Amino acid sequence: MSLKEKLMEDLKDSMKSKDKIRKDTITMVRAAIKQKEVDERRELSDDDILDIIAKQLKEKRMAIEEFKKGQRDDLVKLTEQEIDILLNYLPEQLTEEEVEKIVFETIKEVNAKSIKDIGIIMKAVMPKVKGRADGNIVNKIVRKILN
Repeated sequence: MSLKEKLMEDLKDSMKSKDKIRKDTITMVRAAIKQKEVDERRELSDDDILDIIAKQLKEKRMAIEEFKKGQRDDLVKLTEQEIDILLNYLPEQLTEEEVEKIVFETIKEVNAKSIKDIGIIMKAVMPKVKGRADGNIVNKIVRKILN
């Protein structure tokens, strides 16, 4: 079953069970998929859909920071629930230790010496962790290792 079909099935289930948050989150993802398909005039692959979900996950995480600054605990809680739903569609997320191991290996591969090589390292690491780790976490680990 493709990711698109799974989203549709889950949408139907959430409507039947009257799970509003889940329904709204899946609808948001499906709308983003549809928009990209219309813009690019092509059917999206599962990898493309994973990219969309990962992007929305990143946006949700940034929104949580803003909601915390504004002391909107209700929105923080709602957004955290949406993140949990989005995570169900992504591959299992890597732990920081696993990301650190991948970063170490990549630094050896590209023969990076200093913080100036961060772009090269990030360019090499991101395809390896695609959909399984956030770029901000990878960047933080690269900086920690190189300093």
